[in-house]
This record gives sequence, structure tokens and C-alpha cells, in this order.
Amino acid sequence: MHAKRSKDTRIIQNDQVLINDLNNYHTLFGGVLMKKLDACATLSARRHARVKECVTASTDSVNFNSPIRQSDSVCIESFVAYTGKSSMEIFCKVIAEDMITAERRIAATAFLTFVALDENKKPIVVPKVIPESEEEKFLYETGEERAKIRRLKRQQNKDLVAKLSIKKPWDE
Repeated sequence: MHAKRSKDTRIIQNDQVLINDLNNYHTLFGGVLMKKLDACATLSARRHARVKECVTASTDSVNFNSPIRQSDSVCIESFVAYTGKSSMEIFCKVIAEDMITAERRIAATAFLTFVALDENKKPIVVPKVIPESEEEKFLYETGEERAKIRRLKRQQNKDLVAKLSIKKPWDE
């Protein structure tokens, strides 16, 4: 299995902000942006693994840096930043551009983890990633630390779920 360059997994999606995507502060709903992030990241993961199906294993973080307004366009760039055996960490960068002034700013960043599945819905080994740009190299070099944090959080979540009740509140 040959390693693949990060840039070969890059997906760029541009969109306008519509009025029905706005919250009561007249900025883009966070949930609308998260849906766009997941869709873009899925394509990067599938492009890297070259499989029919990749599933979102986790949304590690979404950091909202700047509000996105109706006068903005939204550009989401995603690419594979780091890989494990069967998992792929996808980095997403959201650039908002004011369509009147042409001002561009980083509106959000996100890390999502995907797992590639075979036709039997079982995880498969994915190719390693080769970073080339300064941005890609930085994300790759810091990827192992994020992977360790994800493993810790996954264990913490298992511990939490083991303590949760599934009883109906009125049956307690």
C-alpha cells in the first residue's frame, strides 16, 4: 500500500450563506457549519482510502474563531493530516470572505476522525500520509499527540457510558 500526499486528499468547498442558515444573532448556525465540515471531511477520507464508505469516528474539536455573516462566503478546506492503522485524522479550515470588502479570515478550524470500511463494514488499513507544505508538516508532526488524546478521551467515554442509565426517568 503506497503512502499518499496530503494535498491529494484536499477538498475545497465554497458556499454562500443563506438567510435560513442564520441564527437569531444573524450569524451562521454552528450546526449548519458542522454539517458542511463533516461532508467535506468525508470526501477527503474517501479520497485517501479510495473506498465506498468512511464513517465519522469522532469530531475531536470544532473551534469557532470568528462569526460568519450573511455577507460572507464560506470556504472549507479539508485534507488528511495524520493516519493511524485504520483511522484518518482530517483537518478542516474554514475561511470566511466578506463578499463586499474581500476581507478573508479564519472563521473556524476542526479535526475529525474517520475510519475506512470494507464491503462487510469492517475497518481496513489505510495508507500513510505524506505532508509537504509547512501547514501539512505542522499538522502531521502534532498528530501523534492528538491521537493520544483521542485514545484517552475514547476510554473516558467508555467509562462514562458504562455508568449511564438507560432507564426511563419515570421508572427510577
